[in-house]
Amino acid sequence: MGQQQLLLLILVVIIVGIATVVAINVFGTSLIEANRDAVRKDLFTAATNAQQIWERPLAMSGTANDFNNLTNDQLLSRLNIIGYFEDSIIENENGIYSLVSVGTSEIRIVGEPKSDTEDIEIIVCFNSNSRGWLFNIGPPNVGKPGQCD
Repeated sequence: MGQQQLLLLILVVIIVGIATVVAINVFGTSLIEANRDAVRKDLFTAATNAQQIWERPLAMSGTANDFNNLTNDQLLSRLNIIGYFEDSIIENENGIYSLVSVGTSEIRIVGEPKSDTEDIEIIVCFNSNSRGWLFNIGPPNVGKPGQCD
């Protein structure tokens, strides 16, 4: 081979190598974000179910407008997060979920993504003035919405 052909071959190998490294990094980042999105979806599902449970009477597996009427384990199991329930946590392929705090009309749920990134926390609370539900989702210790009781 001529000298120009060898230089061209080396250049092609370097470009393909760089492209491969970039593709692997982009793919890894996409997997992490997909996992975090799945945890957020699970938390939103749990928040929606918490609203339904709060309004349901005790006789119908609800809380009769007071989350404190159920133990944390009972409440967590009724949030319908799909996964395995054990030792006050629910675990599925997306992450690990647990209750952080429970009040009369508010609940905090933490999701720990399997991708070992920062935990995600959602707080759901009832506003008696508007008779509506508010939520806030973000990093751990996210502040509760301003109009919560």
